[in-house]
Amino acid sequence: MRERLVVVGNGMASLRFLERLAQHAPGAFDVTVVGAEPSPAYNRVLLSSLLAGDMDEAACRFRDAGWYATSGYHLLTGRRATAIDRTARLVTVGADAIPYDRLVLATGSSPIMLSKPGSDLPGIIAFRDLSHIDAMRAAVRPGARAVVIGGGLLGLEAAYGLARIGIATTLLHVMDRLMERQLDGRAARLVRAAMERRGVDVVLQADTAAFEGSGRVEGVRLSDGRLIPADLVVVAIGVRPLVDLGREAGLAVGRGIQVDDRMTTSDPAISAVGECVEHRGVVYGLVEPGYDQADVLARAFASLPATYHGSVIATSLKVSGLPLFSAGAIADDARGDAILLTDPRTGTYRKLVVDEGRLVGALLVGDVGEGPWYLDLIRSGAPIGTFRNDLMFGRPAEAASPEPLKRAA
Repeated sequence: MRERLVVVGNGMASLRFLERLAQHAPGAFDVTVVGAEPSPAYNRVLLSSLLAGDMDEAACRFRDAGWYATSGYHLLTGRRATAIDRTARLVTVGADAIPYDRLVLATGSSPIMLSKPGSDLPGIIAFRDLSHIDAMRAAVRPGARAVVIGGGLLGLEAAYGLARIGIATTLLHVMDRLMERQLDGRAARLVRAAMERRGVDVVLQADTAAFEGSGRVEGVRLSDGRLIPADLVVVAIGVRPLVDLGREAGLAVGRGIQVDDRMTTSDPAISAVGECVEHRGVVYGLVEPGYDQADVLARAFASLPATYHGSVIATSLKVSGLPLFSAGAIADDARGDAILLTDPRTGTYRKLVVDEGRLVGALLVGDVGEGPWYLDLIRSGAPIGTFRNDLMFGRPAEAASPEPLKRAA
């Protein structure tokens, strides 16, 4: 008799796990997938492109319901798991109690909203799922004004999308530069200029004090007294892991649901992957580490060698038409030697950080074609001594590709 496997969550990490499980151990488990959203998993990374009209909703879809059925998975959409009985091994979903032998939590994360006076006014939303796209589009009308709070990746994507659909948009960020976790000062200035060319008004060191309006949001009041008019406010200041289900079940929880190198929680029958997870004290909250974790977990379920060592974070995107790539230690105060190349005429900027004969950080603006190679060098820790002088100009002919970091070993 097959083991009963219940997967709670149907986001991107959950789907990756299911795809890899079908590859490594087809038909080995009796699988039920519980998803809180009304549709199967879709690509959240493309929400800004969907908002901007660069693609339609169908292009954001990964797998339709038919794929789950063909793969032998029983998919429940629009259903939320509310409790886990670890003794009886049951998951409560509405009025149903679904039995499991093994359980995977892929509950993801929720957007962080500002707790400020007026934060309950209608017209203040997050930027996280398809319903938020509908709310933003509904705001389109002559003279409409939007404020996006948050100068990280998600905030930039929201502001870009709103500007593209014709809404006068102001981007507020509390720090002194955009995307401070992924960019240094010079690159951040290039990104700001690109956003402003697209019609987004960028205001830095902007601390939100309150939301104002009568019956609906009408503006954002900053701590210095300035009032930024707004018919729509999008809060994009980050996410927090959804851990309540695991915590209430008595699992070990820190910032996220704590897992070991095989993605197992403090209960051997329960595993976890994705944005809800804390591994070796780190909560990533990003798609790629979730994929890495899902790959490891699927191999573990198939009784294959599988160890998760953590993820080197890389960001590759296009902000207002400006390609960016960032990986590793690229902060202005990063340890090591910073090698710089800048060409204002072409808008090209490169920063490579070398420490003890190895590449530890890479930041590319404009020409990002060598990004994957730099990422392989960072992940592998391969020595670069023989081609250090040529490193800035891309892979030299004599430099073989480094051995990729092995995540399942």
